[in-house]
Parts: sequence; C-alpha cells; structure tokens
Amino acid sequence: MIPGLTDHEMPAILDAAAAAGASFAAHAILRLPYAVAPLFEEWLARHLPEKKDKVLNRIRALRRGKLNNSEFGLRMRGEGIFAEQISRLFHVACRRVGGLEREPELSTAFFRRPVGAQLELGLPETGGRAAGKRD
Repeated sequence: MIPGLTDHEMPAILDAAAAAGASFAAHAILRLPYAVAPLFEEWLARHLPEKKDKVLNRIRALRRGKLNNSEFGLRMRGEGIFAEQISRLFHVACRRVGGLEREPELSTAFFRRPVGAQLELGLPETGGRAAGKRD
C-alpha cells in the first residue's frame, strides 16, 4: 500500500482478489530504500504534484520521520496510528469478503532434491582442485 495514495483502495482490491479466487491475502506498506526514494519523489512530482507532500509525509509518519526503516518487524508494516489504521482496514476488509486471512498451510510434500548434472557448473578443473570444491 502507498500511504495517502492507495490505502483507501484496499477493500476494492480485496473484493476483486476474492472474486478472482484468491484464498489468502497479505499487505505491505511502501518502503523507499536507497535510490528508490528520489525516483518515487520525482514520479510523484511529475504525476501527482498535488498529493506529493501528503504521501511523503504519511510515509515518514510510518517510518520514524524517514522514508525507509529497515528494522526487522517494522520495515514491511511501519508503526504508529497510520500503520494501525491500514492494518485494521485490511483485516476488516478480509473478514468482510471471507477467508482471506487464513494463511495457507506450508508443505514440503512436493519438494524433490535435484539429481544429476543440475547442481554441477561444468567448470574446468584448475590448479589440481575440482571445480566448485572448497578446501
């Protein structure tokens, strides 16, 4: 979700996902790490100049005054009143369409270990050592 820009569309997105057969949904709040921030700011200035300040200020409100917070546990959801508002909207919309909050059960039943040459790189041997082998 892009706070201040697309968060209000979440219920309609979840309705469409459920209608298309989705059985699970999750959400993440926009992060603007490193070189992404200036590109996004430029995009906003070019395409939505009237919303630029609102969107950037909303992101900063979720990220302790910055456009990015890489702290584990916060980086994908943010914190504060706006993060909580987005989370509540998501959960209410999921309950309304039914069943999208149940995470799928993970299984390794269909995992098979690769066999044969798939794991070999086919590099020539050098210096008396087999390619790809470590000492």
